[in-house]
Amino acid sequence: MVYKQRLDGRKGDELRPMEAKTKVIPNAQGSASFKIGKTWAIAAVYGPREIYPKFLANPKRGILRCYYNMMPFSGSGERIRPGSNRRSQEIAMVMTKALEPVVDLSQYPNSVVDVFVELPQTDAGTRCAAISAAAMALADAGIPMKDLVSSVAVGMADDKIIADLTYKEEHIYEFNPESLNAVVSDIPLAMIHNTKELTLLQMDGEITKEDLLKALELGQKAIEKVYAVQVKALKENFIEESK
Repeated sequence: MVYKQRLDGRKGDELRPMEAKTKVIPNAQGSASFKIGKTWAIAAVYGPREIYPKFLANPKRGILRCYYNMMPFSGSGERIRPGSNRRSQEIAMVMTKALEPVVDLSQYPNSVVDVFVELPQTDAGTRCAAISAAAMALADAGIPMKDLVSSVAVGMADDKIIADLTYKEEHIYEFNPESLNAVVSDIPLAMIHNTKELTLLQMDGEITKEDLLKALELGQKAIEKVYAVQVKALKENFIEESK
């Protein structure tokens, strides 16, 4: 064991400071900003609207379509090449699959709801922040939803099970010379609040079955904290509109 204390001083189950707002983009049907630590996601919803190309239309229900983009200088490393790439396409698909179980578009056949997420600043956990922001933006847009989806990452650094990993923790062997042989795992999760169903479960790295179960238990508690921040922001917006 070489990782005795988290690099930023947090406890194992502690999340980075979170901020959330809605209606951050006036021209969108719905929008939201979700920030956790240095990772910042801004989501905008457009639709339901007519879908193009036409062959994608579903006569029985509307389609949810997500887009994900990290801005060129959003990361702590080298400049990110602008435009679509395989990683952004994969995360966009993951976002869509994570949100589809709670979005009801049965009243909007042959239409599409587009969700665009931009990340002006990142420090790990980008897909989780994107999902949390997108769920808030869909609610802000008045899209019929059965529940809210919240997302956060858990994992392991050396022998410590922790929540909300930073970039340095995901690459601990680069920032802590004593951790060259440390086992690191990153497990993004997304969960439906009321049913506790997981709509996203991915993993990068290695972890035992026993530690995975412990990480999932920690993840459920961490996601509740994310949910509380989302609901608070949505309620604040509702109160402002009702004045």
